[in-house]
Amino acid sequence: MFSIIGIVVVFGCIVAGYLMEHGNIKVLLQPAELIIIGGAALGTLLISNPIHILKQMMSGLIGAFGSSKYGTQRYIDSLKMIYELLQKARKEGLVALENDIEEPDKSPLFSKYEDFAKNHHAVAFVCDTMRMAVSGGVEVFDLDQMLEADMEVHHQEASAPVSALTTMADSLPGLGIVAAVLGVVITMGALGGPPEEIGRKVAAALVGTFLGILLCYGLVGPLASRMGKMADEEHAYLLVLRVTMIAFLKGVAPIMAVEIGRRTVPGHVRPSFQEVEEACRGAKDAAAPAPEAEAQAASAG
Repeated sequence: MFSIIGIVVVFGCIVAGYLMEHGNIKVLLQPAELIIIGGAALGTLLISNPIHILKQMMSGLIGAFGSSKYGTQRYIDSLKMIYELLQKARKEGLVALENDIEEPDKSPLFSKYEDFAKNHHAVAFVCDTMRMAVSGGVEVFDLDQMLEADMEVHHQEASAPVSALTTMADSLPGLGIVAAVLGVVITMGALGGPPEEIGRKVAAALVGTFLGILLCYGLVGPLASRMGKMADEEHAYLLVLRVTMIAFLKGVAPIMAVEIGRRTVPGHVRPSFQEVEEACRGAKDAAAPAPEAEAQAASAG
């Protein structure tokens, strides 16, 4: 949402200032210049990137116009979910997690947390880690190193579309100059004609430079920066899951492992100790059988 507001502010202020100086807005409408710059920029993008990066870029651009997926409530729900998972492993043993981690889409535990279940990479990150813990044979230190490498690879993949879009943004001022030079070539061919016509052609050529610089620093560059911050947010989210699971596998109690994970949440979205404790207490109370149910089970036995 803020991305849309920012774009409106950038273009609105530029147009407003131009009109305040009694500029003619029609002069800025140069479709040919836009086709030259935009088409050439798109071509460079196709030349330098494989199809999977282009798909990721389109997905990232769509996401850049939305709000952040990793707010405080998202972290509270995720810490609550991981607490339930670790508490189950502590009470029933790691083997009890097999059904959850082998078929996470059918897991009653994961299905309660829709936002987490929709994040396929986070689900795989948690399930694959706990699967390694269940199978055994891997030291916790080695498992932590494995998770670090996994996160690094994923972050590099998420950064590739950002780098590609940044490269495209850097090319726009140069392509604007190309459009301007072509406009000058056309202007030179019109020398000797009416001054008004020459003036219009010179103005159209200068608009090419204007558009290249504006699109670079006012639109494409900021969108690439926004996509980079989105990749950093996901990296920070995975770090919280990693730290929490590794702490538990080192022998820390689930509630303390969750607190260790909470401390790694970025400060601007970090939930308080009381918020996480209340969420985990609610999960614990929901998992505990009611006294009446216990009495009925005892009498039946």
